[in-house]
Amino acid sequence: MGRSRYLRATHPGPDGGLDPEAPEALLECLTAVSERIGRPAVLIAMDDLSAIAVSRVAPMLTDRFRIPHQPDNLPARVADKAELSRLCARWDVPHPETVIPASGAEAAEAAWRLGLPVVAKWSRPWLLPAAAGLRSTTLVHGVAEVRRLYERSAEAGSRLLLQRFLPAGPDTDWFFHGAFARGGRPLLAGSGRKELSWPVRTGLTAVGRWLPDPAVEESGLRLAERLGYQGILDLDFRCDERGTFRLVDFNPRPGAQFRLFTDDRGLDVVQAMYLDLTGQRVPEPVGGPGRVFVAENYALLAAVRGRSLPTATAARSADTAAGPAAGSGVGRDAVPGGAGAARVPGPVPPREERRAAETGPVLPAGRRPEPGPPPAAGPADGARGPLAGRRPGPVRAAPPRERRGRVEAAWFAPDDLGPFLAMLGAFLGRGLGKGARALRGVPEQGRRGARAVRAPRQRGGERPGPPARRTPPEAPAEPDELVTR
Repeated sequence: MGRSRYLRATHPGPDGGLDPEAPEALLECLTAVSERIGRPAVLIAMDDLSAIAVSRVAPMLTDRFRIPHQPDNLPARVADKAELSRLCARWDVPHPETVIPASGAEAAEAAWRLGLPVVAKWSRPWLLPAAAGLRSTTLVHGVAEVRRLYERSAEAGSRLLLQRFLPAGPDTDWFFHGAFARGGRPLLAGSGRKELSWPVRTGLTAVGRWLPDPAVEESGLRLAERLGYQGILDLDFRCDERGTFRLVDFNPRPGAQFRLFTDDRGLDVVQAMYLDLTGQRVPEPVGGPGRVFVAENYALLAAVRGRSLPTATAARSADTAAGPAAGSGVGRDAVPGGAGAARVPGPVPPREERRAAETGPVLPAGRRPEPGPPPAAGPADGARGPLAGRRPGPVRAAPPRERRGRVEAAWFAPDDLGPFLAMLGAFLGRGLGKGARALRGVPEQGRRGARAVRAPRQRGGERPGPPARRTPPEAPAEPDELVTR
């Protein structure tokens, strides 16, 4: 952040850090910042903890800052995993089956009923003590581990939730970003697919693509409208084995990959929010779908490490093994094929043909569909923005093979050497493994496979038997689609 070309000045935060349960220190800090600035400034929280704390002191800062209106402690409600589960059930938003156990025995029984492995989450992860060694989300493989986690509920500061595990695959992780004016009116919004992540299939977005999907967009718009949400939100979805998009996380702030959702004139969700809060007109977005976001260091790590892991099939069998289901930093724009162009892996979309059969033909960019019956009215009709009045129908944006968008590239911060060292270790690990096998004279399939093809020794007059039948090596996974930027 300190090296960003957009940064003009920094202001220190509250002494002792940010505590959303005691926001008085934040109120004092922001008041002092306002005095130094000398005029009302736009205040946008960039993480969950800040969003929760700012919403609690916002009524005392209305004359000093322009802050999105979040009534009834809304950021804390949607960031609370238990409350989010209840909201989804009330409004019929698909969500992983969730159980909130009341005892260790009930937690064990729920784990058996949901099926192991099971996803364990703490309801309010921002309350986790830093020294407790607890993770906000854990993939649990045994009943005893579930009991042990439940026994640490008092230490964690919130309740334990158990959710049915949704296997990951090449086309299962999607997200929705949006900036909304008062009443949940969309200013700029879009859905995207996470094509590579680090750690592989479980972590932040390494490569993401802006792809319109009616089901994801409909869920995001419905939630924002019913909550009366004003501000920026980031939703994470995972597609289950039946093809249903299930909301797995609600972040009341910009996602780290928010620059993926930038139109052809540079308008993104943060700029749209700034214009709205300062009383300026937010222009209608121009273009956008097909754009690609690349966190280059994480993309390299995911590409190298991902080749050594089994890949999930497009059928998304319930028996597929993977990890549980967020982005990377913001950086410079790069024009496809321009200076420093690179090849970025991205899986071929297995759902394109099926979606075309469900929603109609894919039209190239700029073409208009043939006249047809008007779409049915819905809750977002009359709202302005890129998704205003949109409903699933025969018209949708062309997939990236027909319309290639710009690439938003990002790199790791110079003061954070962790990703660089992990990337270096991944490359060296693969190289050292190949070198050791070459020195031993053992082929890629391993020593056991090499012994299987050796003919038996001949002793005396014994005739050699038939050569051992060699087991063919496992077929490699299909290579990722290469997209040139």
